[in-house]
Amino acid sequence: MRAEQLTDVVAEHAEGPVFCSRWAGPRWVDMMAGDILELAPDGTMSRHHVGTVAAVIRPRVGGGHVIAGQRGLLLADDDALDAPLRPLPEVWSDESVRMNEGGCDPDGNFYVGSMAYDQRVGGAKLYRFGPDATPSIVLDHVTISNGLDWSPDGTRAYYNDTATGRTDVFDWTSATGLTGRRPFATITEGGPDGLSVDAEGGVWVALFGGSAVHRYDPDGRLDAVIDLPTSQVTAVTFAGPDLDRLVITTSREGMGADPEPLAGALFQADPGVRGQPVRPFTG
Repeated sequence: MRAEQLTDVVAEHAEGPVFCSRWAGPRWVDMMAGDILELAPDGTMSRHHVGTVAAVIRPRVGGGHVIAGQRGLLLADDDALDAPLRPLPEVWSDESVRMNEGGCDPDGNFYVGSMAYDQRVGGAKLYRFGPDATPSIVLDHVTISNGLDWSPDGTRAYYNDTATGRTDVFDWTSATGLTGRRPFATITEGGPDGLSVDAEGGVWVALFGGSAVHRYDPDGRLDAVIDLPTSQVTAVTFAGPDLDRLVITTSREGMGADPEPLAGALFQADPGVRGQPVRPFTG
């Protein structure tokens, strides 16, 4: 299976694609530029600058969206891409660590991971923000906190700390949160980056440095591969009115003066399965 190019090269480090039916089209971040991007059905792309870093965006239950910035959350009360933002207090003061990727659980709590700029081992954490947006630490001693998504029945959560070289799975309930962490799939063709779980429970994992997206069935068996024409594949999401298109972000960060020609473009593929609607933030 191969992906088709959707946009020109539009980002240095594209990440975190997400689709909400209230929006014109899928949104994603140009992370280190601090920009949010949106692709309309007619192919028109819009961009809005929100800060030093834009790590992840999710819709809010009552309208608007939440953005994970460099060290804190930004709240918008309107769905417009350029809606005014209300910054919340920073979660930490260490300037060597920034936010990186996340997602919402079935109760609408927003989980955001972090990473050190120098990618030092154990220098990061995974945080949970409840309805009042108060943070609590879910995981400590993380290196590069990346993809996070839940199974269709909400009983499992899949998570990538890229440096481990694997996708892990947790049990999840409203009462206990994430428990019972264990390996789900070992990744050898690049680093596990963003991920998304489809409506059948398959786990789609972007391979940074691996030029591909892998699908693992609910038992952890590899059963589909999407090839990309560029190596740094960062994240995936299901998009479109029927959630039947897999949108894929890529990066040219760190490639130097002669980057791969299509690195930083947005791609899509026909995965043959539908995705789940995005889980919004209750805050």
